[in-house]
Amino acid sequence: MVARSLWRAGAKVAMAATAIGGGAAAASIAASDDPSMALKLCTTVPVRLVRLSFTVATVAFDYEYSLWRLAEGSSEREKVKHEVHLRSARRIQELCFKNGGIYIKLGQHISQLEYLVPQEYVQIMREYMLNRCPVSPYDQVCEVVKRELGETPDKIFSEFNPDPIASASLAQVHVARTHDGQKVAVKVQHTHMTDTAAADHASVALIVNTIYRLFPSVDYRWLVDEISESLPKELDFLGEARNSEKCLDNFRKLSPHIADYVYAPKVYWNLSTSKLLTMEFMDGAQINDVRAIQRLGIQPSEVAKLVSHTFAEMIYKHGFVHCDPHAANLLVRPLPSGRRSICGKRKPQLVLLDHGLYKVLDSNIRFNYAALWKALIFSDAEAIKENSKKLGAGEDLYALFAGILTMKPWNRVVDPAVDHLVIQGTDDERSELQMYASQYFPQISELLRKLPRVILLMLKTNDCLRAVNNSLLQGSSLETFLIIGKVSSEAVIEAKLAENKSFACWLNVWLDEVMLEARIFTLQLALWLLNLKKTLLW
Repeated sequence: MVARSLWRAGAKVAMAATAIGGGAAAASIAASDDPSMALKLCTTVPVRLVRLSFTVATVAFDYEYSLWRLAEGSSEREKVKHEVHLRSARRIQELCFKNGGIYIKLGQHISQLEYLVPQEYVQIMREYMLNRCPVSPYDQVCEVVKRELGETPDKIFSEFNPDPIASASLAQVHVARTHDGQKVAVKVQHTHMTDTAAADHASVALIVNTIYRLFPSVDYRWLVDEISESLPKELDFLGEARNSEKCLDNFRKLSPHIADYVYAPKVYWNLSTSKLLTMEFMDGAQINDVRAIQRLGIQPSEVAKLVSHTFAEMIYKHGFVHCDPHAANLLVRPLPSGRRSICGKRKPQLVLLDHGLYKVLDSNIRFNYAALWKALIFSDAEAIKENSKKLGAGEDLYALFAGILTMKPWNRVVDPAVDHLVIQGTDDERSELQMYASQYFPQISELLRKLPRVILLMLKTNDCLRAVNNSLLQGSSLETFLIIGKVSSEAVIEAKLAENKSFACWLNVWLDEVMLEARIFTLQLALWLLNLKKTLLW
């Protein structure tokens, strides 16, 4: 649907956005008080803008020309469309890498929109946008370190590796050692983030707005709005450091039963500023590296359960949520205490990285979101409808909202089968998902426009976690959904009790808890019987 609309937009969109975007860029340049910065903007911004416009026009022309006169629904058209999707995704990926910064953030968002964009785009963006981003040269790194800490890296640290171990959209990470011998990770912000961010945002916003004015059904304004709100927070590394400490404090106070299994690197405050963050260096396996996890003596299924439990506690109980849990931001290591499972496998500890993007859920949203997921897990159609409406989905889009959250059609969402939400990760499931994305694209765009921004971030978090589970389990497991069902139900019960502390309310809450435990036990028994049946058949 997006592609078909872009075919008709073509050069018209690119030319309009270039003209208007050029004006916005000129305003940014004129507003600069630094002559050297103004000169730099004069040379870089127009090039970036032309690159953006040319890519949009090229992609549009490729779709128009390649699919011209091919019959809708024919096998030849589908084959050619797949090839155009791949070419276009690579062109956009190259644009993101060349322009960097906000463009890479957009690419990362695209990588999570399985329910909205073709699978080819999702795959290309996930492959390149997580930890294979362009690297800033070492002289720029030295410039940032000296500006922020007063000396060059070789003076501040006893050792500083000039080659980064990771590079992302906003910063790159170098391994160093302090003068007292501590091994640390130094996160250094890319200099171009502050140089061209305003002009880049204006250019991208104008492209999106121009497309929307020409084709109202293609509405990505919500994505630009979200980035404009979140980017300043992510660029403040001291805010990120405070988030990491608050996150661990929440687990210690509100979820002590899981606190030992969740960790965030220690912050070296005396070596950190808003643009440079020095943290404890963490050894561990990346969450999507199943073989590395197994080499540590840890079962991937245990990691998947821990990830689900950790984020369920954050979302439904803490109301303070890490909203960027993609694979590059999650590490796994053996639990430092050395505890092992009944089978002798080592227990995992989840290490959370990159705490720049957090969202606070107020009590109403947290309660309604918890109640919605409880209803989804237990196939309660009326409660799904009621809580979807409370969260902003409206009278007519609740089924679509449930489908986006679960990646399942409505008939599966309300199916009473014990494994009704389990994703198998098969080609048939992916094809069905893409068919729905194409068929309901205007309605999905309308829904995303109506939902509160905090819920959009919850969708992004949900998408990231689904991708992590898929890499660990090649799909999803019933056990992870049972964890979500249990924690969300507990959150609903706790909220009810906090609102009304009368004996009658306490009695009702107690009965709810008994019924919840009974339902969870029934589902776990059904899961055990299902696994036994599969084993016997095998």
